Amino acid sequence: MNTLLTDKQITEVQDILIEELGIKREQLTADAKFIEDLGADSLAIVEITIRLEDEFGIVIPDQEMECVSSVGDLLETLGAKVSRPAPAPAQ
Repeated sequence: MNTLLTDKQITEVQDILIEELGIKREQLTADAKFIEDLGADSLAIVEITIRLEDEFGIVIPDQEMECVSSVGDLLETLGAKVSRPAPAPAQ
């Protein structure tokens, strides 16, 4: 999986998914499908999208979310929208 998110950001995404879907962290594999594997419905996906937009200060257009079917897809989509912080300068 190619994501530009930091470990902290990935944990924040996982925390939102765990809370919204009532699942365990172990279920959040990159290939886990939201509807088929994690039991999400369309309302849960909308609520997850809203929380992610609020958490990361971004906008995820509906047409982009329609292409997101797995946890890995979501992390890649977020990674493209959220910039990774610049490394601290060497001293």
